[in-house]
Amino acid sequence: MRYEMMLPHQIRAAIAGNWPVVLPLGVLEYHGEHMAVGMDTIAVTEVLNQIERDIDMVILPPFYYGAASYAVEPPEGNGSLHVSGDKLFPFAQDMFTGLLRIGFRNIHFFIHHQSENFTAGMPTDLAFKFAARQAIFAFLEGERGEGWWGKSGMDDYYAQHETGDDPFNWIKGHPLMTAEIIAQYPFDHAGIGETSLMLAMRPEAVDLGRVDEAKWYTRSARDASPELGAKGRDLIVAHLREILAPRRTTKS
Repeated sequence: MRYEMMLPHQIRAAIAGNWPVVLPLGVLEYHGEHMAVGMDTIAVTEVLNQIERDIDMVILPPFYYGAASYAVEPPEGNGSLHVSGDKLFPFAQDMFTGLLRIGFRNIHFFIHHQSENFTAGMPTDLAFKFAARQAIFAFLEGERGEGWWGKSGMDDYYAQHETGDDPFNWIKGHPLMTAEIIAQYPFDHAGIGETSLMLAMRPEAVDLGRVDEAKWYTRSARDASPELGAKGRDLIVAHLREILAPRRTTKS
């Protein structure tokens, strides 16, 4: 369900059912002359569109205003809109704190932008990862008091950790494409991989007649196809289905 359309009784039902709450996270960034600047975020939202009818979940309004950077092209006339990671952190911390206070304990964000470096982290995902940890620590201390971890009721913490049920799993971040997917599908910036994904999911976001072959990173886009994009889409859909499959309610 789309969060902005939910009634309070539906929100309470989602909390009781421990539904996954999903934030599509991305940027507005130059993707060559042939593709929409919102590609990184659109890829996440379109995959969620594929699975929302089959999995009970809450989809938050997408956040487009990540740290795009100007590494690809300067913004003037090209459209990249960069918000630095230090500005993203307080927003994300407040947002995650708010979601925890509402009662959600199964929160996820998915990002495609610069996610080939997801383990090491890049500015957008690092800001949201750090904000998630800080929000959880502050929330637990506020609800349970200082020394909450050392209390006798936490003697099963390491068992919880092994099963993925500890409080620090209340908020998780994920790359849209894992290393396993990247091994089977081209990962690029505005090249054949991303362009094919858009051709398969949002073809109106692509104009192949405008591919600039002078730019190394867009040159391969001339060979993009909806058929290749469908392969990538299906790999990503399976990945998200595995992550967002129903799981039991954790203790709060």
